[in-house]
Amino acid sequence: MDLNFYLKKKRKIVDDFLGYYIASKKKQKDCPAKLSDAMGYALMAGGKRVRPILAIAAYEAAGGKAKSIFPVASSLELIHTYSLIHDDLPAMDDDDFRRNKPTTHKVFGEGTAILAGDALLTDAFNIISNTKADPARLIKVISELSHGAGPDGMVGGQTVDLMLEGTKAGKKDLLYIHTHKTGALIRASIRIGAIMAGCTPAALKALTEYGDKVGLAFQIADDILDITGTKEEMGKTTGADDARGKNTYPSTFGLEESQKMAVKLVNDSFKAIQYLNKKAEPLAEIARYIITRRH
Repeated sequence: MDLNFYLKKKRKIVDDFLGYYIASKKKQKDCPAKLSDAMGYALMAGGKRVRPILAIAAYEAAGGKAKSIFPVASSLELIHTYSLIHDDLPAMDDDDFRRNKPTTHKVFGEGTAILAGDALLTDAFNIISNTKADPARLIKVISELSHGAGPDGMVGGQTVDLMLEGTKAGKKDLLYIHTHKTGALIRASIRIGAIMAGCTPAALKALTEYGDKVGLAFQIADDILDITGTKEEMGKTTGADDARGKNTYPSTFGLEESQKMAVKLVNDSFKAIQYLNKKAEPLAEIARYIITRRH
């Protein structure tokens, strides 16, 4: 399959929805203009939309056909963008650039940036609750997303990452950080696609295993790119993880061993979904893309 065409097609669907969402937010009298501008600035900055596309690909692999997946999948980008806004703040990673543009707090100020992140996080659940789909499935989706993004998932991972900054984490703590701060939302995205498709327990189990492997591989690949990538490729300052004393796979296992681990995780992810055959081909190609991308 032509992965570039697939990614471009799905990204356009997500971008169109997000553009409509921001336009409608700007028209609402109760939403301050500065807030909607900050939300739009961060959300429409040109992301790859990996999480929404994974949700759509999992939905298709599980046999889903309705368009109700698009708003649900797009809501994942609101969650991801909120996390990036907050990660970039001086109290967290203190980054000045994101996607080759000044970070949200640099343009709108720290207070507005925090509130823009809060607004995106909250509105993600509003989008899901207003989607025309089986209410029982939507409740499961909300539960899945709150778990993946909350204290037992992404926020928990970020907390431990922050707590252990400047110290040498053990392998168990490193695995926790990576599987939670990045892996949990990727895993949730894939499971949400499967849930929206009403898939069988066997398919959900297979897709969950795929999500676990790909989620960890994605963060290891990010760790590697922070060392091997350029500022232009990454859209932000590289080498920052090492400068801040962050615990990464290369700092613990070395660059070459980390690359081998990422490749093994992706190969294992293929095995998890091989019984889904042709329908899972986009998921397999996305997994390959994750460890070969340059940004």
